[in-house]
Amino acid sequence: GTSADDPICKRGRAFLQDNGGVLMAASWAKFYLCLLGCMEWEGHNSVPAEMWLLPKWFPFHPGRLWCHCRMVYLPMGYLYGQRFVYDKAETDPVIASLRKELYVTPYESIEWDKTRHWVSDMDNYSPIPFAMRTLHNILARYETWSIFQPFKQYVRNMGLKWSLEYMAAEDLQTNFIDIGPVNKVLNMLSAFHGASGDLTHRTVVNHMMRVPDYLWIAEDGMKMQGYNGSQAWDTSFAIQAFAEADLLDDFPKVAKLVYTYLERTQILSTETARSSPAYQYESAPFREKYYRHVSEGGWPFSTSAHGWPISDCTGEGLKGTLCLLRNKNIKAAVERGELKRFSDDRFEKSVNVMLALQNEDGGWATYENNRGFGWYEQLNPSEVFGDIMIDYSYVECSMASLTALYEFHEMFPDHRREEIFHAINKGKDFLKSIQREDGSWYGSWACCFCYGCWFGIEGLVKAGDPHDSPEILKCCEFLLSHQRENGGWGEDFTSCYDKDYAVNGMDAYGDEGSGVVNTGWALLALSAAKCPDVKAIRAGCRYLMKRQLPSGDWPQEGISGVFNRACGITYTAYRNVFPVWALGRCAATYGDALDKED
Repeated sequence: GTSADDPICKRGRAFLQDNGGVLMAASWAKFYLCLLGCMEWEGHNSVPAEMWLLPKWFPFHPGRLWCHCRMVYLPMGYLYGQRFVYDKAETDPVIASLRKELYVTPYESIEWDKTRHWVSDMDNYSPIPFAMRTLHNILARYETWSIFQPFKQYVRNMGLKWSLEYMAAEDLQTNFIDIGPVNKVLNMLSAFHGASGDLTHRTVVNHMMRVPDYLWIAEDGMKMQGYNGSQAWDTSFAIQAFAEADLLDDFPKVAKLVYTYLERTQILSTETARSSPAYQYESAPFREKYYRHVSEGGWPFSTSAHGWPISDCTGEGLKGTLCLLRNKNIKAAVERGELKRFSDDRFEKSVNVMLALQNEDGGWATYENNRGFGWYEQLNPSEVFGDIMIDYSYVECSMASLTALYEFHEMFPDHRREEIFHAINKGKDFLKSIQREDGSWYGSWACCFCYGCWFGIEGLVKAGDPHDSPEILKCCEFLLSHQRENGGWGEDFTSCYDKDYAVNGMDAYGDEGSGVVNTGWALLALSAAKCPDVKAIRAGCRYLMKRQLPSGDWPQEGISGVFNRACGITYTAYRNVFPVWALGRCAATYGDALDKED
């Protein structure tokens, strides 16, 4: 309802006008404009639903794509194939106004087909490769030339039917949360279309009930989250920080609550989860049909209801649970029946998930094994994300998985012993193979090198490498070379984007270029390596202590997380979890030496 003459609208419109209008927007933005009726479908490249009809052995089958990629383009294909448009677009005055305000030329005069590849340089992070542009142009003829229409209509109808069935399975497997917010909205819109626009249809109602899972009211208004939260991920880290800082007995209620939460959150492992429709999809035939990896026993990034296990979340969830079971108060509460006992079978299924997720290169990917090939990136249709076509192996997923296997083996030494040793050794070799020449590891899921170095060193140490191994020493040298004068470390989002350590650290959103989260990661890495430079460790610890607020909190600084190199993620818990963890580990590792002056 905001007027077009509102100062905020004027500024936004001026920006658009100066940059060519929305015809220069990236493809995902254009897709939503088409749905709204603010752009014609001829201005968007083809998303053929019939791709799903290809035989599974076909080298480029959409079922081989990374799950986030395929679950977004699945509903896109359906809505594109149906040419879905808001049904009141031609009479809605808001749409009419937008058609005037968003463009630099009259809407009626635009030759839409010529704009399909237009994108502003500022949005063109991952330019569409030549192969994909060529394929887009071929598909444009396929969409319009009359000679193809009988065949196209026949296979498209089959593809649309399959897409709707596949989305229905995804909805049930995730309790209508879906893997992320993009396909959540598109799945919901597809369900609405499939229900002939009936808002009272059960599927549509179930979808709408889950919308609040993604809404986040922040200081500057309501936003759509990039996931339905990071609850399990943050909780797993937090409780390990408590344990390593020897604080579990100081906060026994917290420890019990976390134990209960982690027990409830293990995927498809509770009576409630097994009584849900999602559980039937765990059978091998359904997993094969809908391209799902084994889920039972894993832990999610967010909630059990979300239903997608991830290798590093499973690893950290398992480690968080095991560290609680080593606590005498938790063990006593379990023995008294105050806390539910984890059966050995549940831990074994968690291990099964992780062992099954190890890639052939020895590393671990995120949700699934890598099913495709590197050349898939030549067919990346998104300009704003890089490396989204297949599920790569990462330092973070690999460390979390192999260290969890190590800790499980310590508690259950006879279960799949040889397989676990073999997996750990392969994982160690993988970590060494992706270490950069300067000694660092690139962190793909946070900002960035301090984070990657922590995972790299931690993984090598737990895998049995000595603290003076060349790889560990080289990484320590890298970290020490980037310590700032105030004792801290700092990186911002540019480290992820440029794949190079941020020259100016956290100048914009930190403290003299340093930040508490990056400093926490660096100290965790150095103390895991038992770095002999106590002076540097002392300076880092003092920096963290200096930055702590009177309330006990640490200040919220710049964005610390990232998704596919170009999308920042805010983790508000990190500012407290990692300073506590780092200080606890450093105190345990260096003891009184931290209090001494050189």
